[in-house]
Amino acid sequence: MADNKKVKIITKALDDKKAGNIEVLDVSGQTSLGDYFIISSCQSTVQVRACVDEVEEKMEEAGFVLNHKEGYRGGSWILMDYGDVIVHVMQQEIREFYAIERLWDNVGETADE
Repeated sequence: MADNKKVKIITKALDDKKAGNIEVLDVSGQTSLGDYFIISSCQSTVQVRACVDEVEEKMEEAGFVLNHKEGYRGGSWILMDYGDVIVHVMQQEIREFYAIERLWDNVGETADE
């Protein structure tokens, strides 16, 4: 687990709302988008939104500002941008379809590997 305070607050908030399969990816050496991607799964749009609301509330209480949020209206995949930490909360079937963890596992590999 990362020592980043934001990561700890976010993962606890997601866990408190019963998000599944919470993964923290250290992407600091692969992109300038952020240092960490946090990805979690939910069973419904209601749970996705509840998780996002909990993250937003806990981060605000800790003094962290949400730079940007996308997908809240649809509720199947919501992205939250906290600068160095990007949060993806998505329904399980969306997560399985896009498999963004695997995309980041493959960044930097060449055809020769």
